[in-house]
Parts: sequence; C-alpha cells; structure tokens
Amino acid sequence: MTDDGDSVAVRIRGIYTTALTQFLGAAGNEVVQASPPIRRRFDREFSRAPYTVAVETGPDRQGVGVHGDPAATARIREQLGEVGVDTLAWADPVPQGAVYHGRVTETLGGGAVVDLRVDADGGHDGAGYLPYDEVDSYVDDGDSYTVQVTEPTAPWDSDRPGLTTTLRAQGGLATLVRGREETRVRGGDGDAARELAGMTELLSVDAPDGWGIEWNRAAPDAELDALEASLSRASERAREMESALTEGNSDSVSADTDSRALYTPLSTVWVWFGRESRFALDDYRRVVTSTMPGHHRTKAASRAASSGVDFAEALCSFDGTGDDGVSGDGTESGGDASGDGTESGGRPTDREFPFTVVTDQFGPTVGDSVAIGHGKPDGRLISLGRGEVTERESDGTVAVERSMTGGGTYDALGVERERGDTALTKFREGRWWYPTVYRSADGDLKGTYVNVCTPVEVFPDVVRYVDLHVDVIRHRDGTVERVDDDELDAAVADRLLPSETAARARSVAASVERALEK
Repeated sequence: MTDDGDSVAVRIRGIYTTALTQFLGAAGNEVVQASPPIRRRFDREFSRAPYTVAVETGPDRQGVGVHGDPAATARIREQLGEVGVDTLAWADPVPQGAVYHGRVTETLGGGAVVDLRVDADGGHDGAGYLPYDEVDSYVDDGDSYTVQVTEPTAPWDSDRPGLTTTLRAQGGLATLVRGREETRVRGGDGDAARELAGMTELLSVDAPDGWGIEWNRAAPDAELDALEASLSRASERAREMESALTEGNSDSVSADTDSRALYTPLSTVWVWFGRESRFALDDYRRVVTSTMPGHHRTKAASRAASSGVDFAEALCSFDGTGDDGVSGDGTESGGDASGDGTESGGRPTDREFPFTVVTDQFGPTVGDSVAIGHGKPDGRLISLGRGEVTERESDGTVAVERSMTGGGTYDALGVERERGDTALTKFREGRWWYPTVYRSADGDLKGTYVNVCTPVEVFPDVVRYVDLHVDVIRHRDGTVERVDDDELDAAVADRLLPSETAARARSVAASVERALEK
C-alpha cells in the first residue's frame, strides 16, 4: 500500500507477470484484466476493470515498461524500486501515447526519422520512426506531421520509438480512434463485436464525434459500469487531445517548422532488473507456484532459454529450499553472491542457480563469441566489443579475450593503446566487479582495470551489468588507484542510482582496493 493509501489498477503482461502480480498485489494494488494462466495460477477472480497502469516486459527481457497515468506510474515505479538493490528505473522523455508535431529529418528504406521536440535549451528530446504506410503521400526531408508514440523504447534499446499518424485516446478497456466511426473489438469475432456494440449503446457516455471505439479483449467480460468508466476516461482524453491540437496548430505557432509536444497524457518508466532483483522476483513467484532456481535469470537470457524454463517447470516440481548447497550441475557452487566478501542476506542465488547446465544448453561455451554489454546508470547500453570465451568454470567464471585496435590510451591507466594489444576479462556470474588485464602484443603487462558494477550476468550472446562508475586500477608498476568516486556521487545526486546501490559500490571498491594492495 502506498503512503497515501491509494491503490493502482494495474495490468501486467510478460515473463515477470506471476512475480509482479504477487509483488504489486501485496503492495496494495489491484491487478486487473489478468490473463487466463494467471487466473488459473492464483485460483481467484480478477476484476476486468479498466487499468490505470500497464506493466509489460521490455526489450531483451531485461526489465519492464510501465505506462499509464503519471501519478499512478510514479507510485508503481517507487514500489518496483524495492524489488532489489540492483533495480534501476528511468523516466522516458518520449512516453507512450504522446502526440507531437514532428519534422522529418531523414528518410530510410521503410520509413522516416521524425524529430519530435526541441526543449527550451535547444536540445533534442528524441526522434521517432514513422513507417511510410502511415502516410498517404510522398515523404521528404523537412515535411511535418502530427504523430503519436505507439511503441516507446527503453534507454538500453537501440531502436527509435514507433510512431503513427492515427491518433488514439486510451481508457483502459476502450480506446478511441480518431477518424473512425464504427465500434470494434480487438481480437473479437463478429458476434462478440455486435454484442458489445449493443452494450455500448446502453452506456450513458458517448464518444466524441469523429472518434470510433475500439474495445480490448477483456471488454466483453467486463461489467457495464467498468465499460462506462473506461469510455468516459477515453472520451475525456480525446477531447483534451482535440483541444491541444487546435492550440498547437494555431496561427501563433510556426506549425510548418517547429517540432514540439502537443499532448502528453501518459508517463512511461523503464525498470531494469539486475541479477539480485531477478532472484528476488523468483521468491515472489515461488509463493504462488513451483519455480526453478534462477527462473527469471534464465528466462532473461533468450527466447529459447525462456521456453526451456517453461518446459522444465511443466515436468518437474521445485521447492526452492536449496538446503544441500549443491548447484544444478552437481558441483559445489562455492563463493558468495555479493562478490565483495559479504553474505547476500540469505536469499538463494549461486547455490541454486544451475550455471553450468544453463550455459551448456544455451551458451556461452569455450570458443563462442560474446559481447560485453556495458550498461550506464542513465539506462544507456554501450558495447565494449566482442571477444572469444577462452575459459568457463562451474563457479560461474567466464574468461573473455579481445584483440584491441590501436589509438588513444586506456582509461585511467594512462598507457598507450596499440594494435595487437589483448584484453583478458574474467567475469564471474553474480560478482559486483570484474578485472580486465591489458597486455601488449609481446605479452608485457600494461595494467589491470577492475570495474565495479551491478552483479554480472553471463547470457548466451552478451555479458550484462550496469557500471557503477567507481573503479580500481593497478598500474604496471604495482601502484593501486581508486577512481571516479565523484561520478558515483553525481549519479546519486541526479537520482540515477539509489543510495543503497551506491553504498554497495563503495564497499566493493574498498574491498577490491585492499585486495590489490596486498
């Protein structure tokens, strides 16, 4: 329950649905429009009422997108931040449902890049992608369109937000579509559409002229008062949108050239779950149903791995006790989950997660190529390049070797970067740091760089984590130096990192620094 006692009506979809239904329900929210598997799993009735916030799995299964009423979205964001110490969240400057007057800046093979808005300081808030089939005429650079965001993109995703010229006003069960007249049912057959259309005529709320009604799949089973509330909300937003369009395209505005936001009814927040958070979500899911060790960690790896988890759980029952301290590959897993010599608080992590079994099945194995996905505290994902897996151990250690190109120097080490250099990085699943040893083509040591980060996850094609700024380096003469504490402080001040996460980073850095000085 939130501090003000308000409950949010939330609809949840994707690989985190069971855990988040349990977690957000326990926090005092009402989960609505539950899918058939969720209704069976929880063995209770869920309301078909309109939702205020939608929670859906984000790109690469790394977290969730939260879309909805701004105040309610902020409450859900705050609650999800309590899942784990490595749960991070960012507001999207180009949220779902936002309407812009946009200007085409580039034409591509299948669509156009549209500049969406210029802020007061002259900086761009973002650009979107408008498919050509959304436009009736030829599209050229400099053309202007009124567009709406249909598919916002997470900061760790390289795609641009998807745009449409067909404007919609959402209401939870009902969506009003500008330029239509008829009533439709998404995914419904003719009989369902006709029956719901008849029920629509009984409602005391009318859609604005020029807006057609599109009911979602949950609408045929909803009560009349829920349908009425949803249609009322959608109609209110449609009228607000019409007013905003009229004002935004008035003679006082240079509509042909300016890119700007016209109407932003919803907020979008992206929540990234780190490794510890995924194991915490396993605990919530385990309250409801049999859950294999590392359920969400494995599902986040790939679509194939996600299907493998479903298959395993359909065949076997998992009680999640982990009392024998043996990993799923039959070996002692060893080591602590925190990576800094501290206990992880009792939550099963490495002792249960079958690292070798999962990586044998889905990768990576020795000889494979993996990318290093270097997440930033502001949500961006930077690739540090690809390397070859030269070693893999049952304790979760994976060694990745990269061949370096020449030019510049290595950060903080102050050593020239030359063609033929190698970088050997040893990642260990679940550890809050990893070392990279740089050597010349002749094998001479150039220095060691230890990156402090959220717990490492070794996925089939990429090693993922979020960099926590502070790092420890050992120069080739043996001198140890700790760097970038100021950047960590700035990230906390800018609310990009929770103070608890930053404190953990400082503790890890101190432990690494002491170890390197020995």
